[in-house]
Amino acid sequence: MTQMLSTATKRAETGAGSAPTFSVISGEQVQKALGGHEKEIVDLIEATYKLHGAGDTVNPPSYFLRFPDRPTARIIALPASVGGSDRVDGLKWISSFPENVDSGLPRASAVLILNDPDTGYPFACLESSIISATRTAASAALAADWLSRTRTRPTRVGFFGTGLIARYIHTFLAGTGWTFDAIGVHDVSADSTSGFRGYLEQSGTGAKVTVHDTAEDLIRSSDLVVFATVAGTPHVTSPAWFDHNPVVLHISLRDLSPEVLLQAANFVDDVEHCLKADTSPHLVEQRTGNRDFLNGTLNDVILGRAAPPADRPVVFSPFGLGVLDLAVGKYVYDQAAETGNLRVIDDFFHDLRRYG
Repeated sequence: MTQMLSTATKRAETGAGSAPTFSVISGEQVQKALGGHEKEIVDLIEATYKLHGAGDTVNPPSYFLRFPDRPTARIIALPASVGGSDRVDGLKWISSFPENVDSGLPRASAVLILNDPDTGYPFACLESSIISATRTAASAALAADWLSRTRTRPTRVGFFGTGLIARYIHTFLAGTGWTFDAIGVHDVSADSTSGFRGYLEQSGTGAKVTVHDTAEDLIRSSDLVVFATVAGTPHVTSPAWFDHNPVVLHISLRDLSPEVLLQAANFVDDVEHCLKADTSPHLVEQRTGNRDFLNGTLNDVILGRAAPPADRPVVFSPFGLGVLDLAVGKYVYDQAAETGNLRVIDDFFHDLRRYG
């Protein structure tokens, strides 16, 4: 049984000793809370990066559940805690089943659990594939902005991989003021390419949309390159393709060979998180035995501690931090509470008396 709560009965106003409440927030509610708020969400992501850089978060390693009989599939647990003025703890539980695409389902599905930092009780479960895509896209848009401030702002963007993440990244770029003269697309799936091109044309963009037959043509034709694939090993191996020194959003983490990264300026979201699980930066560390190829984190750039050079390709490789999911999830929860649209599960917690 569910009921709609008004703002007056939201979790923050339950008194000491009262039974905790638990809400379920659907994907539709999540989308309504986030849609059209791209600039606000990017500002939230920037603030969360700053909290993380200041040590006011807890973001342990992700935990991977893998399956011997389904080697391409995995489910990942991302526990995290965000401090600051709006504290929250929690866990993202996200699955990646690439074969879903063959049947028309998105590759990824996810839920997010929010926990009260004072009692530890979970107080909400949110559909989180939209939250995950949103924080990824907001992080990408933030990086595109900061990493291009020391050079001519890109006017030609290329999307390598044309699924849901690419769509969200384009939405966030457009929603934060980016305009392009040209948009290039490339994907190994002709259907995905066609679908993404259709989305772009319906989005109202004034850019010329071009489908590139090869990865090389896409990269050489773009000042801003977005990798959003499901690649498990590097498949782009020629540093020469990047001789025009583009900004590269290496969102999918395993597209670029060590040779490419060694010729570039490299920025990550978190060093320890990114240099593991055979990501492209991790492969560079394994090859060289050091981390000298890293120029810093995105937070270093934001705070002025590192500056992207204009005479080399600049690559941003974000592993994806659970604290970003928590920050966006808490934003969604607060929006639902303020509008009186929390769906609370009656008596979700039971037998709360210690001795019965």
